[in-house]
Amino acid sequence: MQYRSLGKSGLKVSAIGLGTNAFGKRADKETSIRIVHEALDSGINMLDTANIYAGTQSESIIGDALAGRRHEAVLATKAGLPMGQGANDRGSSRFHLQRELEGSLRRLKTDYVDLYQIHTFDPGTPLEETLRTLDDFVSAGKVRYIGASNYAAWELMKALGISERLGLDRFVCTQASYSLADRTPESELIPLCLDQGVGLIPYFPLAGGILTGKYASAGEAAPEGSRAETDPSFRRFLGGRADELGRQTAALADELGVQPAVLAIAWLLARPAVATVIAGATKPEQLQANLAADALRLSEDALGQLDRISDGFRGGDPFAVYRLP
Repeated sequence: MQYRSLGKSGLKVSAIGLGTNAFGKRADKETSIRIVHEALDSGINMLDTANIYAGTQSESIIGDALAGRRHEAVLATKAGLPMGQGANDRGSSRFHLQRELEGSLRRLKTDYVDLYQIHTFDPGTPLEETLRTLDDFVSAGKVRYIGASNYAAWELMKALGISERLGLDRFVCTQASYSLADRTPESELIPLCLDQGVGLIPYFPLAGGILTGKYASAGEAAPEGSRAETDPSFRRFLGGRADELGRQTAALADELGVQPAVLAIAWLLARPAVATVIAGATKPEQLQANLAADALRLSEDALGQLDRISDGFRGGDPFAVYRLP
């Protein structure tokens, strides 16, 4: 397993990370714990979750899974998206973040998290308040590093500037939707990350499964257990050029003798600024398949072909972005 620095921090994270959005939903507790253990046994140390995943169940499952193995994980969670209907049940105010961090620590059965990320930009809270709160968490030993998620490039740059001006802990990473089916971060976010030493953590690296080849056969029903079957809202991403990209990726993967998901993740690992790729799994077999991307070194010709077939996804809207209403 490759290990990379998270931005310009001293923290080393596995090139392949484990996304846990499906824990407690598409993967039951027993299966999820098996996946976590297999990930750790395979050299993955980056475990990414959030307070809202599966209605807090993801964090609770991870807390149980890490019993006796907490020291092996770089444990990352997030807060900021709505946790309820109350006026203070969302955002990145001191009020909300203090409450949510304590809740996450209880569920994760730990007294600290290695990486605490603001799940999305909060236009209703001054960045100074958010960043001072995060700095206090670090000083208290409850958080080791801080990161952002779903921030526009200007929002992230503003936060970095405030941290520098006030002498506060700064974001070491940012999460964004990034894949062959969503290259929008390349216009502004990635140049910013390279300039400022911020690590990029792609989420939806397989575009929700589109790049695995599972939807490659036009007109066929969604595979049993797939995101398109269990989450009807996901179907809006299917059809047209996204499906065609999935078919072209699968065809190239077949030529190279690898699985389409492995090819898509290996392409991301070759992109600048990428620190770790968060790939989800609903069964251990998926995890093992994704791990093959760590050892795959793509030729310049293969990288060029992938760049060409995905070039149309540089512009337009992101594949996914999560913002406060």
